[in-house]
Amino acid sequence: MEVKVKKGRIESEAAEVLVLTHFEGEKNLSPEVQGVDKALGGLIKGLLASGEFQGKYLSTSLLHSQDKLPARRILLIGLGKHKDFQPDRVRQVMGRAACRVRELGIKSFTASIPARHTLKGSLTASAQVLVEGAILGLYQFTEYRTEARAEFKEVKEMVIVEPEARQLAEVQVGARRGQIIAEATNFVRDMGNQPSNVLTPTRLARIAQDLAKEYGMSCQILERSQIEKLGMGALAGVARGSQEPPKFIILEHHGSKRSKDKPVALIGKSITFDSGGISIKPAEKMEQMKDDMSGGAAVLGALRAAAQLKIPVNLVGILPATENMPSGTAIKPGDVLKTLSGQTVEVINTDAEGRLALADALGYALRYSPAAMIDLATLTGACVVALGQWAMGMMGKDDHLKKLLSKAGESSGERVWELPLWEEYFEQIKSDVADLKNVGGRGGGAITAGAFLSKFVGETPWVHLDIAGTAWTDQDLPYTPKGSTGSGVRLLVQFLTDYAKDIR
Repeated sequence: MEVKVKKGRIESEAAEVLVLTHFEGEKNLSPEVQGVDKALGGLIKGLLASGEFQGKYLSTSLLHSQDKLPARRILLIGLGKHKDFQPDRVRQVMGRAACRVRELGIKSFTASIPARHTLKGSLTASAQVLVEGAILGLYQFTEYRTEARAEFKEVKEMVIVEPEARQLAEVQVGARRGQIIAEATNFVRDMGNQPSNVLTPTRLARIAQDLAKEYGMSCQILERSQIEKLGMGALAGVARGSQEPPKFIILEHHGSKRSKDKPVALIGKSITFDSGGISIKPAEKMEQMKDDMSGGAAVLGALRAAAQLKIPVNLVGILPATENMPSGTAIKPGDVLKTLSGQTVEVINTDAEGRLALADALGYALRYSPAAMIDLATLTGACVVALGQWAMGMMGKDDHLKKLLSKAGESSGERVWELPLWEEYFEQIKSDVADLKNVGGRGGGAITAGAFLSKFVGETPWVHLDIAGTAWTDQDLPYTPKGSTGSGVRLLVQFLTDYAKDIR
């Protein structure tokens, strides 16, 4: 979708549909709505007075202008109560509004910054969330829907009207930023929604190479023989059960012009299909295990957006990519694997494979002497039980890094919730025959997984994000259709933006 920003007044715009917002319970119209209502002879005020439209959160009402305005239609959408308002509600509202426009078969719509007279912060941030909501809400994955292809409608254009010439540049910057971040998120959604017979480790490596070529990054792909030769026995062990060759993907982006700046390492679990291996998963919903590469995809999306936005931070992206399959060559419960770090791991459950792959990826990332490391992984069902789909589980060793990520989570609408890494949890991953075991029992399953990963990061500031609950949704949400959500991209981009300011 093309996004345009222009100077003007919303009531003077010739458009297929104007999208306008209103707070529940407010009798007075916002300045951006008053001009439209006046031209309509008080129609909007009349709707509010009658109770037909009350401004309840995400409620809509469609009006026809009857040639009283240059615009043909007005779509009213509720912001809910003013006391509950937060920036993410703009994303939610615009996602719902954009989808309603698409349902009507309309190709373009025009909007202004909602509730600009009450919003805190810059118009840049407001324009960003406005555009993010619309683009994210309009996402559709239709590649394999051949019979219904003609039925899919698309919105081609969004126009943002800004009445103040002196603030036009702010809105343009925010709109561009929102478009870049939303498109990077949809890029990740596309990968997560692809079937695993298409998105193999080889295909994921090719996507990374194409990304590097397009955005001026360097890319290195390590093959199975190189993985084994380097001593990444944990990743090689997970890959043993599959006929698909594993790929160890390394991307480097030099965003900072200062030679002294150490990179931030982003590590993403990239299991392109997870059957559970010998400890095979139940058949129900196993088809969703094609999304077990969502952490790696989020890393690719964040690198893409960071390059486009020219965020002045050096980045290393690492994706240990493989399938986890049962076969005669697969690792078995009771096997012992030697990791790149030299530490040994007793395999208790082959369905705890993500932490094995990440152990070697984290160990490899240390070679860059990074300033910080963040890993993202659809790691544990225990995190889904604990937090549901509304927050990522966060664990880490550095309070400042955790604080930056928490702040970025609130700003981006991708919230994190810290879980403890107390010493007592480490007792659960001690092995009788090796240095560690890869599961610590049912109790505190998400935490013991994080505790396991912490053994491979040395003294480097590190945070682990468990996105098992946030990476996939079974229901349509205002700006998140069913399927892969692209979880992590907005969070990482906001974090990197804040981090760039923090280190200067």
